[in-house]
This record gives sequence, structure tokens and C-alpha cells, in this order.
Amino acid sequence: RFGKQLHRAILVLALLPGLALSEEQVAAPVVVATAVEQDILQVVRLSGTVTALRNAQLSVSTSGLVTALQVDAGDRVEQGQLLLEMDAELARQQYASARAARTQAERALADARRRLQEARKLAPQRSIAETAVRDLEAEVAEDEAALEQVSADAGYREGILQRHQLKAPFSGVISSRSIELGEWVTPGQAVLGLVSTDQLRLDFQVPEDHLAEIRAGSSVDFSLGADRDRQYPGTVLTAVPVTDPTVRTFLLRVVADEAVPGMLPGMSASASIKLHSGEQGVTIPRDALLRHSDGRVIVWVIEEKKGQYTASERRVQPGFSNEGRVAILEGLATGERVVVEGNESLRSGQRISIRSAVKR
Repeated sequence: RFGKQLHRAILVLALLPGLALSEEQVAAPVVVATAVEQDILQVVRLSGTVTALRNAQLSVSTSGLVTALQVDAGDRVEQGQLLLEMDAELARQQYASARAARTQAERALADARRRLQEARKLAPQRSIAETAVRDLEAEVAEDEAALEQVSADAGYREGILQRHQLKAPFSGVISSRSIELGEWVTPGQAVLGLVSTDQLRLDFQVPEDHLAEIRAGSSVDFSLGADRDRQYPGTVLTAVPVTDPTVRTFLLRVVADEAVPGMLPGMSASASIKLHSGEQGVTIPRDALLRHSDGRVIVWVIEEKKGQYTASERRVQPGFSNEGRVAILEGLATGERVVVEGNESLRSGQRISIRSAVKR
């Protein structure tokens, strides 16, 4: 009882000197907003993953024993950089033999061509038989074919030798290493994982109900990891029009509009995309809504009578929300004013004073 009397005394002191009003007569200061009619937007929340344009499990081109590993998981590599070497001693010897055979064939061909040239000079003077000239021409042709054969073999041996090294097919980061020095590796065996970090995308699974509404070029806001407060702008790159029959979703691929620091392949991502519902409706700021434990959702509506403002409780049915505003499906009309600040402790019929009005 004493506390209630003290509260009333404080109210009296706060009013004009000599004027004592009841607690019900005290005007509560509030901030109001006007219900307006606008396009209704549906915001679809999505969860996805950051993916790389290039993500490869690298393998060797020939069998061999690993003799050198130049990288480890986490290393940054450039295109063409040497990653792994295998024992190439036998391949090197075979290539050397093939090169020697090519040199020998080149010399034999050069000698045959020289003798043929000399014979053709003597032929008009009848100092050499025509058959001898034709034999030399045949010898040159055979030496040319022999050189072509040994050159092809040398090229093959060189290719085998080069395949004892593994080089980076593109720039990126080594994501995994599954071999050690001294291991025997074979073609098709994954030895290193390489992921490009230059061209990253965000992949989301979207319910098939929204497939017809999403187009390439649509704007998307996304966040990375657990930092949901930091939003980045993105654009829909493609919406793959093929649904997964097990979960009834389709792939939505998004690219960031600007460089995002710390963005790496494999990170989780959250996104929101705004879809036009094709309808218009009454919207108010989300702060005007008060939700009760029994499920009721109410707003305080401003009523004016003889220059005095009072608060009236109104039950409403909210719909889609977007950018701080919420659509009201039932219970409110366009042009009505609602309390957005100071509405937590209002009572029905209580006098209020409008401190300010907001447009949002």
C-alpha cells in the first residue's frame, strides 16, 4: 500500500504544480506508425554451403614409387607448380636410349640425302646408272620413315618420363594428402586434393514450390558460418530446374557481389531471398506486434476523441515479414495508427501522448 501511495505521489510531482491526476489520467508517451498498403514480399530462408568452381582429387598418370613430396595439406600452390615426384630412373634411361636412336637415324638420313644429291648431279653425264639413283631414293625414303618411327618413340619415352611428376592443374590450396614418401602409386589413385579459392559459389537447396518464382539475376542476402548479423549481397547465378525426388528440392547457385573476407570452400552459409507474392496488403512495423503466451498477437491502436488520444488493444493475424515490416492479414485497416514504442505496459483506454511518428 505504501508503495502504491509513493507511486501516485511521484506522478503528482511530475505534473503541473497544483494539478493532481489519477494514474489512469496520466498520458503515456509513445511513438506511433501508420498502417500502409504495399506489395507483400515473402522472405525465404535458406541454408547451404560455400563451394569451389574447381575441386579436384589429383592422381598420377603412371605407376611409380614416390620419391619427393613438395606440398602438404593447407599449402597454397600456383598452376604448373611441382607437387610430387616419382622414381624415374628407368624411364630416364629409356628416354636417353630413344634419343640416341633418333640421333643415329638423323645422321643416316643426312648421309643418304647427301649421296642421293651427288648421284643426281652425275646422272645427266651418264656417270652413274639410273638404277643406282633409284636405289638411293628408296634408301632416303626408308631412312625418313625410320627417323619418323624413332622420333615417335623418343616422344613417347619423354612423355612417360614427364608423367613421373605431378604438377598443379590450377591455382588453389591443397585440401588433403593421402600418400607418403616411399609409397607405390597407380593411375586413378587419389593422392592430393586441390581446391580453387578464387572462384567461389554458394549452393543452396530450395523447396520446389519456389522454383517458378526464382530467376537468374535475383538478389540474395547471405551470411557465413555462425555470424548471422553480418550480411553480404549476392546474385543468383543459376537455378537448376531439376528437383531431388527424395527431398523435393532444387539447387540454387549464388555468387557474391563483392569480395568476402574469410570466405572458404566448405563453410556453412545462410541466405534470404525475397519473392513477390503478387498481392498487396496492410503492413506495419514489426515492433508494433506483441505476442502473448496464449498465442494471441495484438497491437495497440490509437483512437482520438475530442483531441484526446487513447490506446485500444486490437487482436491481429500477422503474415509474411520483411525488412522490419509485417503484413497484417486480419484486424487492421490502412491508415490506422499503431504504437511501436512504449507499447509494452499500456492498458486499454489509457491516455497517451504521441511523442513522434515514424515512417518505416
